[in-house]
Amino acid sequence: MATIRVPHPVPTPEEDAKTLRKAFEGLGTDEKAIIEVLGHRTAAQRAEIAATYVMLYKETLVERLDSELSGDFRKAVILWAMDPAERDAKLANQALKNKGDQHIWVIIEVACASDPDHLMLVRKAYCSLFSSSLEEDVASRFAHEQPLGQLLARLVSSYRYTGERVDEGLTQSEAAELYEAIRKKQPHHEGVIRMLSTRNKSQLKATFNHYKQDYGKAIDEDIESSGSSQFTSMLKVAVCCIGSPEKHFAEVVRTSVLGFGTDEDSLTRAIVSRAEIDMKKIKEEYKIRYKTTLDADVIDDTSGDYKNFLLTLLGSADP
Repeated sequence: MATIRVPHPVPTPEEDAKTLRKAFEGLGTDEKAIIEVLGHRTAAQRAEIAATYVMLYKETLVERLDSELSGDFRKAVILWAMDPAERDAKLANQALKNKGDQHIWVIIEVACASDPDHLMLVRKAYCSLFSSSLEEDVASRFAHEQPLGQLLARLVSSYRYTGERVDEGLTQSEAAELYEAIRKKQPHHEGVIRMLSTRNKSQLKATFNHYKQDYGKAIDEDIESSGSSQFTSMLKVAVCCIGSPEKHFAEVVRTSVLGFGTDEDSLTRAIVSRAEIDMKKIKEEYKIRYKTTLDADVIDDTSGDYKNFLLTLLGSADP
């Protein structure tokens, strides 16, 4: 489901490090060479390149990229070059410093659209980078916004079973519990928060499917129609990130390109964070929902090296 295209055979980390060094040292930076190397390597391969680069040249790759590049292209390449867990930790920390629903989306994405092992790595990286825990900072930031704060703190603190075992009996009873809470306009009920923050994703997806079969509408649609509070909006995001993250990230991209100007930070986050996970599904969902392609909207709303880099991550033909 990833969209990045890795060459075969893959150059050695030493060869890639030397190519990048040459790109930095010419008369002006060779951005095309940087895209060609980093845009066509997996996270593990990029980590090997970064380790080799610092060994050969006694400076970190990210520091050199920061000094060589500029604008949204620099932001995107640096996020891509980072260790994924450190990247998500930094994105979460930055989101906690800002206000607005779309910044809360970042916290929910990290907690719910990642697998449990990755979330553990993010929490560990967060502690190392910021000398505090993600859980602590989320609880502190949203202390006066209950029950939203409770939901977010429980989500980032969760560690879900990673297998695919599903208790079919539980799906029916918990689908009914969700329906009752939404019908009574009590989506903040403790049972709802407990369910979303503890059940494994296979169990929750089965419960969401049972919900639709039994009650005629998808749960995210019912949540949306149950009220317009910030909590219900964020609950819907959590349900989407757990049950069908491709729907959420298609919306992130679409929201970022609509209207006057482009929200480059959101566009970059969606593409960089999902290119190695489920970008093919996101592109399919995008085409179905918006009757256009994600690639076409990126082409219309971006330019230059930034556009070329995003298209590379999307697996498009090289410009």
